[in-house]
Amino acid sequence: MMRCVLLFMLFCACGASHAAMVSRPIDYQDGEVKLTGTLIFDDASHQARPALLMVPNWYGINEAAIKKAEQIAGHDYVIFLADMYGSGVRPSNAEQASKAVGPFYQDRSRMRARVEAGLRALRGHIQDAPIDPARVAAIGFCFGGSAVLDLARSGADVAAVVSFHGGLSTDDPALAKQIKAAVLVLNGADDQGTAKDAEAFRAEMRSSAVDWSFVDFGHAVHCFTEVGENSPGCRYDAKVAARADRLMREWLDEAFAGHAD
Repeated sequence: MMRCVLLFMLFCACGASHAAMVSRPIDYQDGEVKLTGTLIFDDASHQARPALLMVPNWYGINEAAIKKAEQIAGHDYVIFLADMYGSGVRPSNAEQASKAVGPFYQDRSRMRARVEAGLRALRGHIQDAPIDPARVAAIGFCFGGSAVLDLARSGADVAAVVSFHGGLSTDDPALAKQIKAAVLVLNGADDQGTAKDAEAFRAEMRSSAVDWSFVDFGHAVHCFTEVGENSPGCRYDAKVAARADRLMREWLDEAFAGHAD
């Protein structure tokens, strides 16, 4: 009997050792631009689960972005981290990041094309991860929040988009009429970077039939999900970040309802 128990414990230990968070680079392209995204999921189960296209903040794909994606993914989602800049372009400071995002804010069609390329790459690798192709959404942080809102405006076939402290402006408010996704904006009430555009964004959403919600977190400023940020206008807030995460999951659950594989 004891021998059977020991063998069972050994089997469980071996099974646990093989279950791990997978972080796999994926090469893809936007026209002539070569990109390298990251596919992230927990391989402890082969059960199909929703897939999230995730666009990081303006530093792009780095160790912090991968760690955040792993925490969000857990056992619940497969995440594809989109590369907005190009293979090997990884800003390491604010000056480099500002230079990298500039062209996308100057030409929003370029932003839409680049984030759409990420969505195509995610869908093109469904066979490489336990993805339910009927349940796909997009989330983004700061610059990434702007990007996923533009993805929605492009008319992309995703169930939902969630923007965390992302920019709200658009080059064409009429694009809102193309939105198919349920749109959730999670915003810091004291975010000076979004304050000037908040009312125009609400008017943009009201002009269409889109299912949308705009949440202001009291006393929160920009970067409230970005661990380590601690300046007056860009500060991590653990309590607000946790609230935002819960709201995101509830929003996605509702958007995915009835679309399980």
